[in-house]
Amino acid sequence: MSEGKSSGGGRLLTFAAWSVLVLGLWLWGRQITGVPAPLAGQAGGAGGQVLPAAHAPLAAALPQRVDVPSIGVQAPVIPRGLDADGAIEPPPYGSPGTVGWWSGGVQPGAAGAALMVGHVDTKSKPAVFYGLSSAQPGEKVRVVRADGSVAEFTIEDVRVYERAAFDAHKVYGQRVRGRAELRLVTCGGTYDKAAKEYTANVVVSAYLTGAGVRPGTAV
Repeated sequence: MSEGKSSGGGRLLTFAAWSVLVLGLWLWGRQITGVPAPLAGQAGGAGGQVLPAAHAPLAAALPQRVDVPSIGVQAPVIPRGLDADGAIEPPPYGSPGTVGWWSGGVQPGAAGAALMVGHVDTKSKPAVFYGLSSAQPGEKVRVVRADGSVAEFTIEDVRVYERAAFDAHKVYGQRVRGRAELRLVTCGGTYDKAAKEYTANVVVSAYLTGAGVRPGTAV
């Protein structure tokens, strides 16, 4: 997701692009589960790789930081709601290193599919999720939570979804009933100057495989 490469700026994505995200949030409210795998997409997939067993979901706790060591991400997380148009609020444009968590949905580590979004670039430099498309199945995503716990997720696939054929059911639906899952989303494809938006979304899908305690936290 870009800070906006046009003079219009002012939104992480155009209304049409954000409406796709909102549709996914509506579907969560409908308790959609059991999405078939593998998903249709253009990139990645476990490719037969043996991934670890899922960990039991954790008690709900607010996310504070997300780390993706393989691509050098260590970013603060802030809650985001919906704006006046009914679209999810992006992270502030002045904070391209921040990740936004959809606070109307699942808290990362709890059962269900939690959503985090971040910019891919600004007008002049890469942003927090610039390297997201290079993440690989089997790599880890760690979410530090307000209760002192660390929820460790394992990436199961990385997909690029063209906006024109975006299927919110497949992207945002919980894949395995009762499992704690995480989606990391940013812009992808190419930047369409005429439409003033990117042509696709990069979506990293991961699931909870471990839990720990933040160093220095009393137990």
